[in-house]
Parts: sequence; structure tokens; C-alpha cells
Amino acid sequence: MEKMLLVDYEKCTGCRLCEMVCSIEHAGVNSPSRSRIHVIKWQWEGFELPMLCQQCEEAPCIAVCPKNALSHDSSLGRVVLDYDLCIGCKLCVIACPFGGMGIDTTARQVIKCDLCDGDPACVRFCEPGALRFLPASSVNLMRKRDAGGKLSEVMGKSLSIKMY
Repeated sequence: MEKMLLVDYEKCTGCRLCEMVCSIEHAGVNSPSRSRIHVIKWQWEGFELPMLCQQCEEAPCIAVCPKNALSHDSSLGRVVLDYDLCIGCKLCVIACPFGGMGIDTTARQVIKCDLCDGDPACVRFCEPGALRFLPASSVNLMRKRDAGGKLSEVMGKSLSIKMY
């Protein structure tokens, strides 16, 4: 069953534990610059947002890779990076509209979320529950419910405006 990594920015506290866990899991050190997830803080807006690979079905990073080092793994629903084929041109980093591709300057290679082979460490350690790894079907259902709720809210406001 295909799963998706879901980010709930409203629950994110900006603790950056996900960055620490990711860098330790993949690089063996606590170094946010070596993490595959990065928490971006918008102080003026008052929220934090974990940024990571969206595991796109039609991934721009795959499309631009001149050596076919990136491919889609349908068993886990993820984009996989083959380091044996990667030449480090960084075109994938430039092409990613979500900031999901990064560069580990210490290891001198491109990095991206690999979903920890189906058991994301960031999710396991996210205390506020801002990160969840859920079946794609339930994520789609949740998004439809959220959109329906927002539509009802907007319709209710517009109706009350018309009544005055």
C-alpha cells in the first residue's frame, strides 16, 4: 500500500527534532545541514513549516536528471536516488519546486528524503504529531474533508454577509 508523508504546519512547533533525527539516521551526526528535511520559520506569519521531498508522481527532478539517477519506486511511492549513477550536477536541486532536494556539502553529494525505507524516523520522533506517514487513500480523504469544511466555512460567511 502506497503511503504519503503528511505535514500539518499547524501542529509544528519549530523544535527541529525532525532535522536532528534525519541527520543522525542518514549521516550519523546531528547536523541540520545534512538533514533531508528542513524546518523553515516564517516569524512574521507565526508558523514553521517542515520542507521535504513531496515524492512527486511526475517529478521534475527525474525529468531533468541527465544520468537517470532518479527514478520512481512504486512499491513505497517514492522518488529514489541512485548514488552510483549520480554525477552531482545538481540539476535536480534546481528543478525541485518544493526544496526537497538538497546538497550535503560534507559528503559532497545530492540528498533527498528516502522515507527511511518505509519507516520515516522524523515521523517516529515528531512529538507534536506534525509529521505523519499515512496510506495515500486516507490522506486524499482527509484533504477532501478539509476542503469541504473550508468551503462550508466560506459559504457560511458569504451567506451571512448577504443577509445583512
